[in-house]
Amino acid sequence: MASNTIESVKDYYGKCLKKTEDLKTGACTAQKGKFPNYVLKIRELIHDDVKTKYYGCGPVFPPGLQDATVLDLGSGSGQDCYILSKLVGPEGQVVGLDMTDEQLNIANQYIDFHTKLFEYSKTNVRFVKGYLESMEEAGIESNTFDVVEGGELYFSDIYGDQHLPENLKDNEELWCEGFTGALHWKDLHRLAKEIGFSSPRLVTAGLFPVQDERFKQLLGDAQFVSATYRLFKLPRDLRETTTVVYNGGVQGYEEELPFDYAITFKKGEECHVKAELATILKSSRYSKYFNFTAGQNGPCKCSILEKNPFEFCKKPIEEKSCC
Repeated sequence: MASNTIESVKDYYGKCLKKTEDLKTGACTAQKGKFPNYVLKIRELIHDDVKTKYYGCGPVFPPGLQDATVLDLGSGSGQDCYILSKLVGPEGQVVGLDMTDEQLNIANQYIDFHTKLFEYSKTNVRFVKGYLESMEEAGIESNTFDVVEGGELYFSDIYGDQHLPENLKDNEELWCEGFTGALHWKDLHRLAKEIGFSSPRLVTAGLFPVQDERFKQLLGDAQFVSATYRLFKLPRDLRETTTVVYNGGVQGYEEELPFDYAITFKKGEECHVKAELATILKSSRYSKYFNFTAGQNGPCKCSILEKNPFEFCKKPIEEKSCC
């Protein structure tokens, strides 16, 4: 990202915006209602000053985070970090990275408040100033938060249905509101493959409407969604097609474990999964919650890996597969 663009983004989120409602888009409401109930209950406890300056675009809370170490890229006012602080528990760790002083000031101001709120003997969250492109300069050393085999990259972002003209990227408002920096959704799948991640798995999505009339004129018929994806770093050798059984045990998901937009594992039920998903489950933090048997005794019912998020928004899946 060019230095002048970085400064524009910092000014926009640090000085121009004062509260969530100041955004000219539906960024913070595109996936409203997509948060699990247990996350909403934690969010209700978060200090109002932190929530007021929340500018995120979707849920970033995968199941099974107890005792995990989490890095939140672009942590803003700290809302997601404080929710994660509760989810990982006192033995877990959360680090928020952001480049905006004003946002970091809010986040740091309420560390003690949330430590006492969650009845922790010491805080398990910290915030650092820095840039995603150069995290070592922010004190986040190499191999500290690298996505190792079995690790997960889970994030929500804005995606477009077409590639926009280059000249629109010079419009600071369009960039800061998330439009001209948005990837085409298919590019995410291409990039993930190039750098060695599993296929991006769509978790949920919501339409990201262009509400400002000036923006509509500039963007034409381009459409956008706010989509949440999860990607895993896999070992080179994938496991074979496998029969798995979810044993329960994931906090908040004792009876069934949703994995993506189409797949939910039900406790005690056999599911036949293809090699990539079998490898994800076996090599990740989910391994301890499943039994694995090589081979299969029936057809695999799997999600469409390159699911078009725009189609999902028009017609969300009505009945999930068990695997």
